[in-house]
Amino acid sequence: MAGTGLPGRPFSRRSVLAAGAGIATAGLGGRPSPAGAAAPTPQQQAGQRVVFSYSGTTVPQSLLAQIGAGQAAGVIFFGDNIGSLAQITAAVQQIRQANASSPSPAPLLLMTDQEGGQIRRLPGAPAQSAKQIGASADPAGGAASAGTGAGNLLRSVGMNVNLAPVLDVYRTAGDFDDQYQRSYSTDPEVVAVCGREFVTAQRATGVAAAAKHFPGLGSASAAQNTDLRAVTLTATLSELRYIDEIPYTAALAAGAELVMVSWAVYSHLDAAHPAGLSPTVVRGELRDRFTFTGVTITDAIGAGALSGLGTPAQNAVTAAAAGMDLILDASGDVAQGQAIVSALAAALQSGTLDAADSDAAAARISALRGRLF
Repeated sequence: MAGTGLPGRPFSRRSVLAAGAGIATAGLGGRPSPAGAAAPTPQQQAGQRVVFSYSGTTVPQSLLAQIGAGQAAGVIFFGDNIGSLAQITAAVQQIRQANASSPSPAPLLLMTDQEGGQIRRLPGAPAQSAKQIGASADPAGGAASAGTGAGNLLRSVGMNVNLAPVLDVYRTAGDFDDQYQRSYSTDPEVVAVCGREFVTAQRATGVAAAAKHFPGLGSASAAQNTDLRAVTLTATLSELRYIDEIPYTAALAAGAELVMVSWAVYSHLDAAHPAGLSPTVVRGELRDRFTFTGVTITDAIGAGALSGLGTPAQNAVTAAAAGMDLILDASGDVAQGQAIVSALAAALQSGTLDAADSDAAAARISALRGRLF
């Protein structure tokens, strides 16, 4: 996420800084389900693309009902959801139980931001920040230890996706990534090595990794926070290709299952759209150029960067049409997630969202959920 950061309830996706066996590969496009399985409803088809959030330490009945109806892909947890490790373990188990009897009982995508240093939702590893690891005598070893620590901690409470590592290559001291030490280095090769080792080690624990924020927020200044406002980055195509995007080759080769796409506008890729709403970036740059076949996930759909472009529900449809698989709602409001599901369902029924593309998104999400615990 852009400002995926400090503990507490996020402004949009975070604070001021901040799919299943039951969803058939052919489900989202409305094609027949396997023999013996009931065809998913439009709401179920759409819901399997939405990650929900809630406020406080008690899981709302409305979210449990949404999950039980097979209308959710997963849940993201923030600092205000976590009172203790025992409490969040019980909450995750409650969510898993609701899913077990749903029409889509494959493991939900249960995620948080456990980057390290200041950016941790759960108390525990990794203690070091990305910058500390990158500046250490053994960056590769430090990143591997961080990935192992994060994965083991998330697994211990029942979560199976970490929205990390950050692969942004920061430019100057105190800039957007560096102010919270979220970037490993100004050297793309160091970031590539650290990202690769974090992904490899975390995946060995059974927890999926999400590389972010494609194609890179390293050139953003301290004030360029997409959680809060529209951001345009003017990095040249050469900078993007030979600095910002370099770490993705290593992370994707290491098996990163998800990629989170930035909400910044990249003037030398697509000057008209934020990256996560841009087919040029999502399909052209990430799918075609990097041949990424995993799951794409938006940054917070309620981010300030998008507020002038429509409602979260409207922007969710635009993101899905651009090629984003999962829509992340970080509002803490289950009703907003439900509004997004309804908008996606209507777009599927009207043909606004392409059936074949929707089928492909369903297949990727289903395959990921099927591999997780």
